[in-house]
Amino acid sequence: MQKENRAIIKNNQNVQALLKRIERLEKVVFSGEQKVHTPKGGKFEGATGGIRFLISKGYLNTKKSLSDIKKGLEGNNYHYSIQAAQTALNRLSKTGGRPLVALKEGGKKVYVKRK
Repeated sequence: MQKENRAIIKNNQNVQALLKRIERLEKVVFSGEQKVHTPKGGKFEGATGGIRFLISKGYLNTKKSLSDIKKGLEGNNYHYSIQAAQTALNRLSKTGGRPLVALKEGGKKVYVKRK
């Protein structure tokens, strides 16, 4: 009997949670108001966020190699592996409005802020 009561209470809690979600969704969908979603401009989280932080501080206004960028990240308390930094740099230097450009100099990639 006690097990059944617990199951009923848990089901009731699940139903209440679903009703709250439905109410929030209905307010958004049927209110006619448009909410503007802003990106996390002020937060620099993760390896990509660390590189965006360096860009915002002007660190990448001149050409930097991967090892220089990793040292810059570590100097600002962003401790990530070289692979994580490389992946973030590759993503931020793709074409199409990305903030960095990657160039080859002496067979090695260097990164600089896109002008």
